[in-house]
Amino acid sequence: HTEYHLEFATINSNMLSMVRNDGAFELYHGGLRARDASGSTIFDHNDYSHYDEYIREGVKNWSYMKFPFISSLGQDDGWYRVGPLARVNNCDFFTTPLAEKERIEFISIGNGKPVQSTLAFHWARLIELLHCSEAIAELLNDKDLCGKELLNSGKLQNIGTGVIEAPRGTLFHHCEINDDGLVEKASLIVSTTNNNQAMNESIREVANQYLDGNQLTEALLNQVEVAIRAYDPCLSCATHAAGQMPRA
Repeated sequence: HTEYHLEFATINSNMLSMVRNDGAFELYHGGLRARDASGSTIFDHNDYSHYDEYIREGVKNWSYMKFPFISSLGQDDGWYRVGPLARVNNCDFFTTPLAEKERIEFISIGNGKPVQSTLAFHWARLIELLHCSEAIAELLNDKDLCGKELLNSGKLQNIGTGVIEAPRGTLFHHCEINDDGLVEKASLIVSTTNNNQAMNESIREVANQYLDGNQLTEALLNQVEVAIRAYDPCLSCATHAAGQMPRA
């Protein structure tokens, strides 16, 4: 089972995620870190508000989804994965002890390189769940959460950029609003879009491993589903389509 787990739909990819300023696992506040398949740093602690300076989106005529890539590497080599697999590979440590113990065991199978097994998304997801369970216990006594200040005040801004780590992966939002508070421009790169090329590469690897060129069997289709499911995709979130909505 271990050999199957490590080899199934395995692809070598770059990894992109948010990390805290000290390199710790982070979901909300920090900079962006990208590493290549060997583990070398492409960029680190980049300001998320300028993500469009180092992340680009390609288009292909056969897909309603775009194909993001790291601009310095180009579209062919710059695609990446986001989500639990990228976050656990990229962070230097977890702040909670049980999750950190599991992270050390997880990265040990990479032998100094990022773990690339597609099924390892699920393993990484469990480590994150463990960390969140530990963090919840700590937050129950957090002075900010227990205080009476419920809303931060500030000056109204017409342009805003936000990046968080959603469960599926890194999520980019850029919005511009007018003086009436109506959105005039919005640009989103959601987690599934970030993983678009990687999902296609995983399907290609399944075909290379299991398709004999003669017949599409139920077993093969199931293998494809297993590979896609690891990314927890939301295709409706990631679709770009101009014209009348909804599109049937």
